[in-house]
Amino acid sequence: MQLVIISGRSGSGKSIALQALEDLGYYAIDNLPAMLLDSLIEELGEGGNRSHLAVSVDARNLPHALKRFPSLLQELKRRHIDCQLIYMTTDARILLERYSATRRRHPLTRDSEMTLEEAIAHEEEALSEIRDLSDLMIDTSRLSVHDLRRRITDQVSHHQRDQLTLTFESFGYKRGIPLDADLVFDGRCLPNPYWDPNLRGATGRDASIAAFLEGYPLVEEMLTDIQAWLERWLPAYQSSQRSYLTVAIGCTGGQHRSVYLVEQLAARLVGNFGQISLRHRELGLQHTLTNTTQIATSSSASNGDPAAFTCEQD
Repeated sequence: MQLVIISGRSGSGKSIALQALEDLGYYAIDNLPAMLLDSLIEELGEGGNRSHLAVSVDARNLPHALKRFPSLLQELKRRHIDCQLIYMTTDARILLERYSATRRRHPLTRDSEMTLEEAIAHEEEALSEIRDLSDLMIDTSRLSVHDLRRRITDQVSHHQRDQLTLTFESFGYKRGIPLDADLVFDGRCLPNPYWDPNLRGATGRDASIAAFLEGYPLVEEMLTDIQAWLERWLPAYQSSQRSYLTVAIGCTGGQHRSVYLVEQLAARLVGNFGQISLRHRELGLQHTLTNTTQIATSSSASNGDPAAFTCEQD
């Protein structure tokens, strides 16, 4: 049986992720009480006709059930069930905007006197152990509904057991570090093409930016150092049963230097992994690189606009 557990902050898109898995053929259950998960697996296992199961477990569970969740997850893995725990998160400020825009009540405010801001903070604390145990964290702060569904399809449903799924992501520090990044490198010390008016409108995927950056030995030195570090330590992450790893590289605006570095590093390392996912957050682009060809290029429908994603179905 392949089991996907979706958890995370209310309003971060858990229901949309669950619906995406249901469309892919998973038997999907929203807001499952955690203490019933083991019984559900036993029941479906006896039936023999449900090999893909997706459930949502979140802060609507009873507090004692959330405390028991880590031991339950450990027991599932001891039984060699192919289990992925996905944690959905969103910047708290954006969550406030989403709830204000949809005028929905946060689940933790329904039976208490907490303000919306207090409920968002309390929920993150209540789910902290689940977040720390997650195999993959997805930051939906700047994802549209279509982007999120694509991420679930690409990273979750296509994931193979005992294989490290490697993602490179470029970003701009002026909009903050991605919440789902595992490793972060800073490229702001490199020469900036932005200050050349002729290059300002190009991106790190363009030949003109590549030519500019390749004219500075410092750029190649950084690429070589990061590549050597990753080649040395990625096998250690893989051998520690790590399922997903996101390497984020930032520059000031996320348009030139970080994009170039991500593309170059993915091309140099794809031979070791066979396939690497690339995301350019500020460009609204994502694609997959294989050791034979580049596939699945797409453009974000939201162009990084947080308002394009709402919590109406979460």
